[in-house]
Amino acid sequence: MKKLLLAVTAVAAFSGSAFAADLPARTYTKAPVMAPTPSWTGFYIFGGGGGGVWDADTGVQSTTTGAPILGFNQKQGGDGWFGTVGAGYDWQFNSSWVAGILADGQFGSLKGTIQDQGFAGGIAGTEKLRDTWAVGARLGYLVAPNVLSYVNGGYTGSNWSGTTLFNTASALPSGFHTGSFSTEGWFVGGGVENNLNIFGIAAPGWFMKTEYRAAYYDHKNLSELVDGTNALVGRDITFHPLVQTISTSLVYRFNWGGPVVAKY
Repeated sequence: MKKLLLAVTAVAAFSGSAFAADLPARTYTKAPVMAPTPSWTGFYIFGGGGGGVWDADTGVQSTTTGAPILGFNQKQGGDGWFGTVGAGYDWQFNSSWVAGILADGQFGSLKGTIQDQGFAGGIAGTEKLRDTWAVGARLGYLVAPNVLSYVNGGYTGSNWSGTTLFNTASALPSGFHTGSFSTEGWFVGGGVENNLNIFGIAAPGWFMKTEYRAAYYDHKNLSELVDGTNALVGRDITFHPLVQTISTSLVYRFNWGGPVVAKY
């Protein structure tokens, strides 16, 4: 009986060893490398273009006394295109919020009209917004890891052309003009910035943003001047502009390396 048990045990042990030998070698799989979530913290630059409109409350007053000459004010305006360039720095905090500082400039041609209806049957000229600059801050919320919705605001300045004033009845030069000038104020706006990969474009670090901005500039008195001598006529056209713009820009973020491909 003992010999039989020993024989059965030996056969079982031999069979188990043979079965194990027939099994394939065990393979080891590395755990996937988790792709880190890209951070919005860092520097960026951008450039683009857009269109805009301006309108201004205007009137006519005495250069010496400031007393109104016309008994009513008018709303004048213009429109046109512009290009823009700028830079900024953002900080991402609390996982879904981004705050940053920015500086930018706009250059182009937003043309409109100013006029003095009460002088020599009416005189008018073309006023052009030539360029602006702005510094400010923005605060945004990440509606997705690569999509930022934001609002912004800050301080801004503008540069405007002078005008040659024409008689509105004859369309001939009146012999008067206004000089170029600058005025400053503040702006508010907002927009959306997103990584280009939401369009299926593999471009790590490249974004686009679309932004609306309203800029409120200080009141300015534009003195009417005699051509050739710049002598004062004695009348000022008052000018208080609001400029509204919409722009789309291509953005490059220096810190954004794109998603890491998982390796196995």
